[in-house]
Amino acid sequence: MSLNVDRASMAFSFKGGMLPMTVMELTSADPERIREQLAGKLSQSPAFFQHTPVVLSVEKLDEPHLALERICAVCRAHKLLPVAVRGGTDPVKQSAWALGLGWFPPQEIKPRNLESVAEAAPEAPIDDADTSAGAASGGRIYRGTVRSGQQISAPDGDLVVIGAVNAGAEVLAAGSVHVYGALRGRALAGIHGDHEAGIFCRELRAELLSVAGNYKRLEDIDPRLLGHSVQVQLSDDQLSIAPLA
Repeated sequence: MSLNVDRASMAFSFKGGMLPMTVMELTSADPERIREQLAGKLSQSPAFFQHTPVVLSVEKLDEPHLALERICAVCRAHKLLPVAVRGGTDPVKQSAWALGLGWFPPQEIKPRNLESVAEAAPEAPIDDADTSAGAASGGRIYRGTVRSGQQISAPDGDLVVIGAVNAGAEVLAAGSVHVYGALRGRALAGIHGDHEAGIFCRELRAELLSVAGNYKRLEDIDPRLLGHSVQVQLSDDQLSIAPLA
């Protein structure tokens, strides 16, 4: 029996993809404590709580499946949409599936050297017409402007963009992100949880910066840093943005 299907009659197709996702790392399974903290976050950054999909990381909890349904309800009440659970044992997996959520195994974090790609990618003239990509230190080099609506990723290493990242564009990497031009879009480093990753850019105008799931939006960035060369790294689980000497 032939398994060939006429493409014109196909209703869908499966494609591999890597979408940026906010991870909510839980250190307490108490729904009331979570509710109180979410209320505080909502007052600080209301724009973030607009039906944002989140993955609930329960790797630091004991028996999280007992409170999973209530935690999901608290998230939805604050306009967060739990889509999956990360970590836990079989009871957690079964509870996630019963709630209509996906499940991911615990994340393995691979440490990396922040300077490896910086050394491998010396400064070069920016040429918008050149949009070739190449590998460097297990990562990727992208030459040219990343335009609005584009997403450039390096799922296994660092990403170097020799050009600008326009508003509405997105660059993301398992390691660090280096932008040898203006960064006006979204930059996400350490997308698999690498806390040693960082973001380095020549001109900061970013809509969003994220390292290992910790993020800042444009309105949260010190205006004195805008337009300057900066480095973004994690310090005590908080994003630290400093001038790049």
